[in-house]
Amino acid sequence: MSLRTPLGRVLGKGSAGEGTGHWWQQRVTAIALIPLSLWFLAGLLQRHAGMYVEMQEWLSRPWPAVLGVLLVVTLAWHSKLGVQVVIEDYVHGKGTKTFLLLLSTFLHALAAFAGVFALLKLALSA
Repeated sequence: MSLRTPLGRVLGKGSAGEGTGHWWQQRVTAIALIPLSLWFLAGLLQRHAGMYVEMQEWLSRPWPAVLGVLLVVTLAWHSKLGVQVVIEDYVHGKGTKTFLLLLSTFLHALAAFAGVFALLKLALSA
């Protein structure tokens, strides 16, 4: 015997209406961050990280620029998902929770935009 509605069984959604989508997004972004982070770390170790010209030359090439943007966006999204879970689990006031979720989303979007902007400016100015 199931307490779920027929529609809930078909859609696979829980009582919150989100189902496992959030959980999967967190896992997929975590898995994507492994090779992206390793690639970026290897790239940094192959160059003098303090040398702006050397880093600009590397990040101005098409693939490193694309992978850099992908790293920034994936990292921001993964972080947003994690902070969202913490806020939903540990903040109990409805108004405070809503405010913090909106603030978190805004700050993560701002960080992603700033990172992408910096990478594009670096890549396109070479």
